[in-house]
Amino acid sequence: MPGYVWSAVRDAPVRELFPGIRQRPLWRGDGGASAQVLEMDPDSRWEGIDVHDPGPEEVFVVSGVFNDGHRDYPAGSFIHAPAGSSHVPQTTTGCTLFVFYPEG
Repeated sequence: MPGYVWSAVRDAPVRELFPGIRQRPLWRGDGGASAQVLEMDPDSRWEGIDVHDPGPEEVFVVSGVFNDGHRDYPAGSFIHAPAGSSHVPQTTTGCTLFVFYPEG
């Protein structure tokens, strides 16, 4: 179909953001919107605070249990973090997340 973009997680380049936390970019659209998979090993933690700027962040927990520094989100959870909000991504079990930034 014209305009469709397809990518496979297994073929996406891997970038280590922090020890035990890997990013796999899947798509980047006009205006900065993007989609990625974030893989977090057990007992990994984001270094510092993740601030959602300039726009919101939307997360779907594919597997494992994700913690934002306040509560646990098991597989199947959806999280919408509005622009300007922040959290400290972490996990004790390990997790895989689908992350979408609709505004960059």
